[in-house]
Amino acid sequence: MVATATTDRSIEIWFEFGSPYSYLSVMRIVELATAAGVRPSWQPFLLGPIFRELGWQSSPFLEQPEKCAYMWVDLARQCRKYGLAWTQPTVFPRLAVLPLRVALLCRDEPWIGDFCSGVMIQAFAQDRDVGLEAHVAEVLTVLEQPAASIIAAAQSDANKLALRHQTERARRLGIFGAPTFLVAGEIFWGNDRLDDALAFARER
Repeated sequence: MVATATTDRSIEIWFEFGSPYSYLSVMRIVELATAAGVRPSWQPFLLGPIFRELGWQSSPFLEQPEKCAYMWVDLARQCRKYGLAWTQPTVFPRLAVLPLRVALLCRDEPWIGDFCSGVMIQAFAQDRDVGLEAHVAEVLTVLEQPAASIIAAAQSDANKLALRHQTERARRLGIFGAPTFLVAGEIFWGNDRLDDALAFARER
């Protein structure tokens, strides 16, 4: 009897709510993945510890003013291209630990894509502090989810540890920035590689 290989058409999206280029991908991946017949797997993680391990104390964009200035122009262009609202953040990078903890806790919920989009809109369309509990609760409430209990669970010691382990896993996988897409062990880095990652997942 010949064994038949099974195909898992999935794409892992490793993202950070403080990452502007993650905004572009998070806002588009559900629609694009659905059209491609691919299932998105949400993988929130912390960029800060990875950057520090690589020798940066903050975002590498801040290490080079010219590159940072280009990034803001490029992001405005990309948002116009994709039809996304855009407001340049007055604080960058902005801490987003709480929504990342919620996203990790709830990453298998059917509403996780809407939650991630809601947080990203606060960060990059409304210039709001997404790390505030009230703002995270607002997104959950709009989705008709029990905000208080979800936030309490997200802030548990076990879930805090889970996010640290998730970040360590990202580093072991060789992830060095966000967004990163992982398909069958292959890495595709950057918003501009989303289409390539989806095509690779679809063809498997």
